Amino acid sequence: MRVTVIGTGYVGTVTGACLACLGHRVTCVDTDQAKIEKLRAGESPIYEPGLEELIALAHTSGGIDFQTDLSDPVRESDVIFIAVGTPPLPSGESNLSYLEAAARGIGRSMDSTKFRVVVNKSTVPVGTGNLVQALVREGIAESGAAGEVAFGVASNPEFLREGSAIHDSLYPDRIVLGAEEAPTLELMRALYQPLATQSFEAPVFAPRPASMPPVAVVSTTLTSAEMIKYSANAFLTVKIGFANEIANICERVGADVTEVMLGIGLDTRIGSKFLNAGLGWGGSCFGKDVSSLLHTAGEYGYKAHLLEASLTVNNNQRQVIVQRLQERLGILKGRTIALLGLAFKPNTDDLRDAPSLLIADKLIRMGARIKAFDPVAMDACRIHHASLNIQYCPDALSAVDKADAVVLVTEWPEFGDLDLAQVAAKMAQPVLIDGRNLFNPERARAAGFAYEGIGRPRRRQSGAGR
Repeated sequence: MRVTVIGTGYVGTVTGACLACLGHRVTCVDTDQAKIEKLRAGESPIYEPGLEELIALAHTSGGIDFQTDLSDPVRESDVIFIAVGTPPLPSGESNLSYLEAAARGIGRSMDSTKFRVVVNKSTVPVGTGNLVQALVREGIAESGAAGEVAFGVASNPEFLREGSAIHDSLYPDRIVLGAEEAPTLELMRALYQPLATQSFEAPVFAPRPASMPPVAVVSTTLTSAEMIKYSANAFLTVKIGFANEIANICERVGADVTEVMLGIGLDTRIGSKFLNAGLGWGGSCFGKDVSSLLHTAGEYGYKAHLLEASLTVNNNQRQVIVQRLQERLGILKGRTIALLGLAFKPNTDDLRDAPSLLIADKLIRMGARIKAFDPVAMDACRIHHASLNIQYCPDALSAVDKADAVVLVTEWPEFGDLDLAQVAAKMAQPVLIDGRNLFNPERARAAGFAYEGIGRPRRRQSGAGR
């Protein structure tokens, strides 16, 4: 099929490259000329393992190109994806200005030569499918197109995890298609048929999992598809928040949350994923989506107490690190604190709503000196958070050198391979605050550290710096 993807951010770029991998002819459109030039050169505008290889593969096969003009791609396409940003407003509702501009632009570019489907790929509030339909019709009226312009609107939410987006796109748990009319659903089912049946040739760098079954295709109304996306993310925030609430109780009674979560996660009704206690979640999706869902609930006179609590628990969890440092070091003014990891999770350079930023800012305001190392996110932090007075270091050992404490913020695998005795020996005071429970407490203490995890039994005796 001929496909247009509007927006070359995280979702748009991954979606376009993966659809090209399935054998479709894809044009990715963006108003940012510099970003388009990078993509034409085979460079990804975001850090995502495997994405540049996938773009190169699509380039080689002639399956993808990148443009700033919308008109020709829309006229030629069977399916047009809207994958623009929907950032949160101060009220919690989503900013739909980019989506509205895209929908009107699609309408102005359509003609009556064939039936097309306009797809909301962006995460949008419930009811946005109806809005897009109206805006496309407005664009068609503005263009003065001859004849009847036939189109359908679909919701096709993404469920991508940063750091594993290629795998999640090519080998998903499910495909959700929301539409009100049969022709729209039929076209979308045909678009995804190679993915649903797993009949495409898997890339060498992203092999198909062994015994990969056919992918479930869930067909719903527009409204239900929009709710599925928000509900999935909201449930995950509640699950993480629950793990952190239990962690805080575990500390007080002497239990180990890692053992507790293992024990409950083996219950098939609960499942083991997203039960890792720590500093809480970050990134661009969870907070925005929960806030948007709360705003929608409020519009209809409903107060969603559980969703409100998930935000509160997450915000409170980020204060734990500062409290632990105060308990171990006393006054923080003049202390040097090393942060291992800046990105909100491993395998990405994304700093949106990253716990590291709040922790660094609070410590700096308290007079501490901050050193940091992250394998990929330091340049992004320098550029987008230049006001943070952080000393960026070339490696983990440089970051901990002469530090009074080290905080594990992001669980990059390479941090788990560190020689803890070597790390402790380089520090002014061997205090380790393990914000992701990455390290074995006994191993860390045997290496000489005063160790603090999240939700793990605490040693009450005086630590380093007392």
